[in-house]
This record gives sequence, C-alpha cells and structure tokens, in this order.
Amino acid sequence: MRTPKPPEGPEGPERKGSCSFRFPATAMQQHVRRCGGVAFAALRRVRHFPHAADTPPPASWRCPSTPRLYSTADMSQQLPANLVQIMEKRMKLIEQRSAFLQEQINQPAASPEEYSRANKEFHKLESTMELIKDLRSKQKEIEGLKSLVTNSAEEKDMLEMAAEELLEAVEEEKRLQHALFRTLLPKDEADERDCILEVRAGTGGEEASLFAMDIFRMYEKYSQKNGWKFDAIDIMESAVKGYKEASGAISGPGAYGKLKFESGVHRVQRVPVTEKSGRVHTSAVSVAVLPQADEVDVQLRNEDLRIDTYRSGGSGGQSVNTTDSAVRITHVPTGTVVAIQDERSQHQNKAKALKVLRARLYELERHRLHTDRSKLRSEQIGSGDRSERIRTYNFPQGRVTDHRVGVTHHAIEDVMEGESLDVFIDALLLQEEMDAIASFAS
Repeated sequence: MRTPKPPEGPEGPERKGSCSFRFPATAMQQHVRRCGGVAFAALRRVRHFPHAADTPPPASWRCPSTPRLYSTADMSQQLPANLVQIMEKRMKLIEQRSAFLQEQINQPAASPEEYSRANKEFHKLESTMELIKDLRSKQKEIEGLKSLVTNSAEEKDMLEMAAEELLEAVEEEKRLQHALFRTLLPKDEADERDCILEVRAGTGGEEASLFAMDIFRMYEKYSQKNGWKFDAIDIMESAVKGYKEASGAISGPGAYGKLKFESGVHRVQRVPVTEKSGRVHTSAVSVAVLPQADEVDVQLRNEDLRIDTYRSGGSGGQSVNTTDSAVRITHVPTGTVVAIQDERSQHQNKAKALKVLRARLYELERHRLHTDRSKLRSEQIGSGDRSERIRTYNFPQGRVTDHRVGVTHHAIEDVMEGESLDVFIDALLLQEEMDAIASFAS
C-alpha cells in the first residue's frame, strides 16, 4: 500500500531541505480525514504533540538530507538550530547588558558623562529588548498550548482548537525569531546616511564622458524612483557635452546602504555617436559612493585647510570667467582636494566643497578602521576599488552583467532608466547578508 504524501500548502510544495510541514489547521484536518491514523500520528510528531505514536514516520515523509541556504528574506523558513543557539546566547548577553545599563542610569552617583553614555547605549538596545520580550512571551504561550493539547487528548473540539492556536503561535514565534535575528546581524552604521555620488570618465575619450553622463542620470532617476532627493553638486562637461566629472548629493532613508556597492569601474560596450564605421568601442567610467558626514563626524580645522578661489571655467552665462566664484579646498594632512565651480556664489561653492570634503575624509577614516579590523565589507563582494571592473553594459546585446554576483539582466534600457537597477542592488545586498550570517555563525 502506498504511503500518502503530504499535500501541497497554499504556497506550493514544501521546500527541499525543510524539516517541518506548514499546513493551516483546516488543511491538516482534511488530510487527517483522508489518510487516517498513520498520517495523524506523523503530523502530531511534527507538531511536537507529546502523545504521538512511537513508530517513526514513513520514509517518504522524512526530511531530505540535502542542506539548504538560509536567508532572512524567506520568512517561512525555520532558523537553523545552530543559529538559534547562538542567538539565545546573544539574547542573554543583551538582557544582562540592558539590566546593567538600567542600574547605571538610576545610579545617583553617576557623573553626567557616565549617565549620558549609559542612556545612549540603553536606548539603542530598546528595540532589540522589545523583540526579546515578545519572543520570550510567545515561547511561554507555546509551552502552555502544548500542555493544553496533551491534556485535551480525549476532547476532540478542544484538541482541534488548541492545535490551531499552537500552529499560529509557532508561526508568530518564527516571525519574531527572524525579526530579532536581523537586528543581531553585523551592520554598517553608515547604511542609513545620505551619500555623495561621484562619477568620472575613464578610458575611452569622449565616449567615456557621454557614458559618465548616462550613468549619472541613471542614478538621478533611480533616486527619484526611491523618493530620495538628488542635488547636482558639480558637473564638468566635455567638448561633446558629456561629463568629464560629476558629483551629486543623494538624501533619503537608507540611500548609502542601497548604493554603497555601486562604487567601482562600470564598463560600456557600444557604438559611439562619433563612430562612422559602426565599430563597437569599449569605454569605462569610475563611480564612487561615499556616506555623507556631519560636522560631528569630521572636525575640519582651519589650519589644516588651504582654500583657493579662482574664476570658473565653462561655456557661457553671466558671472562665468568674470568673478572668483570657484573654490578649491585642499586638506593638507591627507592631500585631499575638492574643487567646486557649479554655483555663481563663492559661499555656495565653498559650502558644497566642504560637504564633499567631509564625506571623503569620513570614508578614508572608515576605510582605515575597517582595514585595521580586517573586516572590510567590500572584500566580501568586491573591493570597490576603481581598478576593478564591477559591471558591464553591453548595448549591442542589450544586457547588463554584474561580475561580482554573476547576475545578467537583458533589458539595458530599463537599467539606464533606473527602473531595473534593483536587480543588481538586491543581489549584492543579499550576498552581504549571507556573509553577515556566516560571520554570525562563526
């Protein structure tokens, strides 16, 4: 006699490698009516019913041994046991730390500095502590429901009601575990910041400058799509009205976190508008995405700055080449130079230059700290160094390929319009998350 297989749930068949069945209560009851006591015993064991039969489930019901990758994007997955154990240890440490900070805050003898430091750290842990409390409460509720199921074996209506509530409670526990796990993963504290975008034409002459303009506008459209504010800071045009260099400020929640892996060399293969014979040329532009820094993050001392003013270059317009409105600021200790001539006002150009300078110095310091700790995130999915080709835009074939994650998208027009850029950004962020999970478990 063939052993019946579990029916497919509302979201399709059980995923390979999963060790739990996810039936709604109604589907479970229907299956019990169809398959009788053997299936009921197996299902009760899966659902942790303590009075299940001692015989093992049929071989066709057993969990495949093939391992599967875990991702927090799939909320239906059960957290692997090793991650749950590590998370439980972290939870206890956070609970102990929160209690210690609470004592410090309530300590009358604490100095203002100690109080401020403890209060700041305590508030940073608040959201995590709320999730921990909710998870602990849900786990107690599950234990109570399991006990109720055990004691209601002879009462069919009570058993079905308790089993249904138990299923819902287990799903809620799973959701809380996922949410808590995400908060415990290593994070880049700059992810929520605004960012500075810098695009420079590389090899390829005038064609490279035209592609630099296309790339700059692609990020402008992508920013608008995400509801971010995009402000051009400085644009240096080429002879064919492309961009030799262009920089912009992108302001919005999570702007740097989504765009940080766009740094690197973007290569283009297409027929330039100036090409008479129709040959495909290869050009490149470099992109840099820097987290914006506040004055608190980077202290600029006047004695470290050399500020030069000069007459702006470019074509046409009043005040161009007539006043010393352009500003060049050199940070003497690092040799970092920023020149802005986009605005007519010298004061406006100076303010923009200082913003860009702070972002560059902030990124230099972040790079130094991360290198010292040997945990540079960019090493996990590409260094982001400008000598490294990260993406190719092949116009004759209509495709874009990201070489770090091996993703190819065959709708290049949608990518250049900022519509399909998430295909690559999401893949890179998923890779970052997988590396963070691996780091968490190690």
